[in-house]
Amino acid sequence: MAPKSRSYQISATPVTVFGHLLFIAVTTLVLVWLLKFREGLAFESANKLKIFNLHPLLMVIGFILMAGEAIMAYKSTPSRRDIQVQKAVHLTLQTIALGCGIFGIVVIFKFHDETNMPDMVTLHSWLGMIAICLFGLQEFKTKTSQSGIAVFARILLVCVPRCRIIFKSSLSAMALFWWLTYIGGLLIFFLAICTAEMGLLQKFLSLFLTRSQEALIVNFIGLLLFLFAVAVALTVVLPRY
Repeated sequence: MAPKSRSYQISATPVTVFGHLLFIAVTTLVLVWLLKFREGLAFESANKLKIFNLHPLLMVIGFILMAGEAIMAYKSTPSRRDIQVQKAVHLTLQTIALGCGIFGIVVIFKFHDETNMPDMVTLHSWLGMIAICLFGLQEFKTKTSQSGIAVFARILLVCVPRCRIIFKSSLSAMALFWWLTYIGGLLIFFLAICTAEMGLLQKFLSLFLTRSQEALIVNFIGLLLFLFAVAVALTVVLPRY
C-alpha cells in the first residue's frame, strides 16, 4: 500500500496569506507610532526628529516588508504557470525595496549631518549598511544570473574535474547555484530583520520607554517583524500546493 505522502503536507498558501496580514499589521503600527507618537514625517523641517522618522518608515515598510513580499512573490503571485510574471513581480518589489533602503540610508545621514551626530558608530548602522550592500549585489546578480550562472557552471565543470562527479550536467550545477541564490537572499533578509530589531531596541532605550502605549507599539512592531520573517522562510520551504 503506497503511503499518502502529500496528505499531511501544508502548502505555502496559508502562510503567505498570514505574511500579507503581518505586512498590513506592521505597516499600520509603524504609521501610528511615527505619526501619533513621534511628531510626523518630513524631509526638510526645523524639527529634526521628523527627518529621522523617515528612516524607520523607509527601512521597515519600504525595505524589509517589500523585500519579504519579493521573496514570497513566487508563491503568492496569482499567475501559477507563467514564471516570467512571477519573476517580474519579484524584481519589481525587490527594486522598490532597494530604492527605499538607499533613501532610508540617505535620510539618516542627512539627519546626522544636520544634528552634528557621528555616522556609522553603532553595530546597528554597520549591519544595516552591510545588509543594503548585499541586497544590492543580490538584485544585480538576480538580473544577470541566468546567463552568469550558466557560464560559471560550465567553467566550473571544465576546470574542476571533481565537479563532474558531483554534477552530472551543467543543469544540475545551475540548480545548485539557484538554490544558493535563494538561501543567500534569505540570509540577507534575516540580517535586515536583525538590524531592524536592534534599531527598535536602540530607539526604545534612547526614548526611555517603559509601560506606555508607545512602548507596546514598538515591542509589537519587533514581534510582528519576527513573525513576518518566519512566514517568509516557511513560504520558501513549503510547496505551493
